Amino acid sequence: MSFYSEMQEMARELITEFGQAGAVKRVAPPDPVLGGDPVVTSYPATLVPMAYEAKYVNGTVILAGDVQIYISAVGLSIEPTVGDVVSANGTDYAIVAGDPNKFDGVTNVVFIVQGRVV
Repeated sequence: MSFYSEMQEMARELITEFGQAGAVKRVAPPDPVLGGDPVVTSYPATLVPMAYEAKYVNGTVILAGDVQIYISAVGLSIEPTVGDVVSANGTDYAIVAGDPNKFDGVTNVVFIVQGRVV
């Protein structure tokens, strides 16, 4: 087991212990030729939403009400990205920024995203 795999497992344990079940939703746009409705696919995730400390809320990049969401990479088949929506605490948060924490370029240790209420 590599160092980054160990860190991934440690992150999973902490998020599982202190976090909650949630979901990452990805919206696929309608077919450009045939049209139709967008298709929403929901991916179950274990996550921890946390409010930003007041010193980081600057009113431009981080707004009041934004949350930092730690998402376990273990068992998640997608990499959360801008445009996805995270469901936590019964609230939907649009991902406006993210940091995959892929330190070795291969292993996603944990996903840390900035969520904004939709």
